[in-house]
Parts: sequence; C-alpha cells; structure tokens
Amino acid sequence: MIAEGRVAKDDVTIDTPATVLPSLDGVTVDGQPVAAPEPTRLFLFHKPTGVLTAERDPAGRATIYDRLPKDLPRLVPVGRLDLNTEGLLLLTTDGELKRQLELPSTGVERSYRARAYGQISQAQLEELIHGIEIDGIRYGAIDANLERRTGANVWIEMTLSEGKNREVRRVLEHLGLRVSRLIRTRYGPFVLGDLPVGDIGEVRVADLIAFRQTLKTAARQRPAVAEVAVSGSRRAPAARPASGARPFGGATRPNTAVRSADPARSGAPQPKRLAERAPAKNATSAPRPPRPAPKPAASPVAEQPSTLQRPARIKRQPGWAKPKPKAGPRPRGRK
Repeated sequence: MIAEGRVAKDDVTIDTPATVLPSLDGVTVDGQPVAAPEPTRLFLFHKPTGVLTAERDPAGRATIYDRLPKDLPRLVPVGRLDLNTEGLLLLTTDGELKRQLELPSTGVERSYRARAYGQISQAQLEELIHGIEIDGIRYGAIDANLERRTGANVWIEMTLSEGKNREVRRVLEHLGLRVSRLIRTRYGPFVLGDLPVGDIGEVRVADLIAFRQTLKTAARQRPAVAEVAVSGSRRAPAARPASGARPFGGATRPNTAVRSADPARSGAPQPKRLAERAPAKNATSAPRPPRPAPKPAASPVAEQPSTLQRPARIKRQPGWAKPKPKAGPRPRGRK
C-alpha cells in the first residue's frame, strides 16, 4: 500500500515503510481517514484435543476457529498448542499484546499438567531447574514436580517461561517418559479454572490493564499478580432441543423446574383466585345428606391373665403320635 502511494500523513504521501507514526491522527488510506484502534480484548479458550491452532488447514482438519462463536471479533492466538494438547489458549485482538506474551524475554510463565508412562523420581525432575540441552537445543529453567502416581503412569506439573516448540514433550521423552496427555492450566495470571472444554470467556478490562502494567517491569522484579479466571463462558452454537425441553435419558421432557417468580411481570395469564371461583355466601345450595349414626361401641373384653396356666393333664387326641419307648433292656416275656 505504501509502495502504491495509497497511504498519506497530513495530505503528504508516505513513500517509505520506515516512518514512525506516534498516532493515527491525519493518516489516510485512499483518502479515507484511518479509524482509531479499538480497545484490546483478551479471551480464554479451553482448547479440546484433535483441533489445530491455525486459521485453516489444507488437509481439511478442524481448527480452533471452527469451535468459536461466529459473532466474536477477529482473534489471534497467543502461542500455539499441538493437535493432541488441550487446555488454556489465549486469544486476543491486539497483535502487540500477542507478541509481548510470546517473547521469552518477557518471562511470562506457563504451567502444564502431563500424564506420562514410565518411572521417574522427584530428584530427577528437580534437576530441570538448571535447564537442559537436548539435540543441540538449550531449554531454560523448568520447575517440575511429581504430582502423583496412578499405576504405571505419573502426573507431573511443569512451569516454564520459554514455551519452545514441543518443549514439555521433548523434555519428558528425554527423561524416558512417554506422554499420553498434556494440559495447559495457566498462562501468566490467567488460569483455566472450571472453564468447560470448548468454551470461551472474556477477561475483564480492569484485569487486563493491571496485567499489562506488570509487563513493563522486569520478570525478576515483577510483583505477584492474582490469578484471573473467567466466570462466564460461551461456545459455538450447536443443535439444541426444542424450546422448553431438555435432554433426559436420551429423550426430552418439558422443563418445569424454571418458573417465573412474579406471574404478573412475566405476562403469562394468571389463574383465577380461589375467592373468585368460590360460590357466594347467600347462594342456594343442595342440602347435605345426614351423617350416618355412630356404630355402638363393642362390649369390653374380659381381661386375660398375664400368665397362662398349664392344665394338669393334657388328653391325647386321636392321630397323635405315640410316645417312643424309653431306651433300655427289653422286658422278658414280650415278643
């Protein structure tokens, strides 16, 4: 555009890109004034696995922009997450902020949780605080801690400030581990929190301004900043059940749990009150049938003795079994 002579400053055509513009006042393109830049916006996106951090893919694979709502402004990702890496991904409308967050000199920390197969000790992980060199590539200090063991797998939490390409996976593979899952949980003061997978939330302007003020200080002298998580979340529109219904056990049933607190404000027709439906006091009504006479009380039953007395002799009834003879010598003279 500059080579074509389309950009001008105070009606003077700019002929070189090496021109410092303190502001956009008086700058025009094709005779039209350039609009003032919009305020910077920052979003937190919970990237799922199997999605590329790219605008488009020649192979036709899904990208993060296929998972974002269509009414958002133009967003650029801060850094990248691999195809099989999930977790927190920052998206912003400001290219300058994107660059500040990506530069290793800024010293913005990133935290990851990795599930890996293999055996490793805490002492081996603590050696990473001094950095490590793998295949001629030098990786900076990494704060790694062994979280827990689950069978043959281990969960490791790692915090680093460089974020080189596939840094976490390469370091753990160098230690003899095989990474099966990798989640980014924090980027600077911004944390993943309870943001559902595939949802996106916007950072408040006050929190963003406070964070950008800290970037002006060196990383070692930078004051601690409180963690920032998004409370609301959005996701790309998907097929939903009919209005007033919700999925339940593979089917839909009407949602009767949500009701208006004030029917008069909701505009819905109000039911008639009980007093309006009740008959008037002076209205004639059919006489009620007489009540049946109460039944006579049963005669009192004579009290039974608390202890039953055994009769002196029990008369044997026909059909009863005869008593067995007592064991002993059989008397003589009987066959």
